Amino acid sequence: MSFASQAREEIAQHSLQLQKDCCVRAAAYGIACFAKYFDAKGLVLQTEQELTARVAEQLFARCGVRGTILEKSRPSGVVYEFGIREPEQVMRLHELFGTTGSETSLQIDPRLIRCQTCVSAYIGMAFLCGGTVTDPKKEYNIEFLTSRTNLARDFEALLAEHEFAPHRTRRNGVNLIYVKSCANVERILAFMGAAQAATQINAQKAVKQMRNQTNRQTNCDTANLGKTARANAQTLKAIRFLQEQNALETLPEVLQQAAAKRLENPDLSLTALCACFDPPVSKSGLSHRMKKLELLAQTMRERMEQEETT
Repeated sequence: MSFASQAREEIAQHSLQLQKDCCVRAAAYGIACFAKYFDAKGLVLQTEQELTARVAEQLFARCGVRGTILEKSRPSGVVYEFGIREPEQVMRLHELFGTTGSETSLQIDPRLIRCQTCVSAYIGMAFLCGGTVTDPKKEYNIEFLTSRTNLARDFEALLAEHEFAPHRTRRNGVNLIYVKSCANVERILAFMGAAQAATQINAQKAVKQMRNQTNRQTNCDTANLGKTARANAQTLKAIRFLQEQNALETLPEVLQQAAAKRLENPDLSLTALCACFDPPVSKSGLSHRMKKLELLAQTMRERMEQEETT
């Protein structure tokens, strides 16, 4: 089961457990608002999820409005259509919401969303009818689609009122209201009744944080290894040059000892090389000796180049 399907199933089960009449009506109102048609002829909801159609049928039945479900085959797959078309039922439908079906535009009527659970039920049904959520393994994103522009504005305002930080745009001529941040996607799923899906978001967030932390540490370690390798190579080059010129044995004992240890341990970091001395030397002290060797080699090269040019 996909992440979006799991969220839908949770929200559907949650909606069927609504107790208060106002909340059941708010859920039915969410279906009406985000259905394909809601006008003087009645209501038609088309969905690829049979569960969504069954939930719509049961919620409206609890409100005293009967509808029917048709199963239609399409090239893209089966579509389930919940419809309220009988004149008597259409009349009850509009009485339920205080509408006529002849309204010039559909906007959210705040009188039909009375309490916090009403808001949760309404948003949950908007998701079942016209929403989707991305698998958190890919990104954090939840979307609600509607062809009704005024409804989209009101719905964005409703989400903003509950601090879900929504955004609104148009895609292929359809209004899109979406929430992007991890925290807000997690919150809105829990608010709609998809507690397990919200928990998965939180768990995936922890996995991503751990992975990012590991990657940062790996990148840091790799960078440090590269830095160490470059420094070692530069020092080794200087020591070998001094060795070729028979200059090492003319240097002070501490420099000869530092050069010998580096030649014996070409891959060790400066910190690790310090422990090879008896007694151990400080990192700053050994670093000074290595720089001294590099400076001596550079000075000798420059002198030899000058002699060649003259």
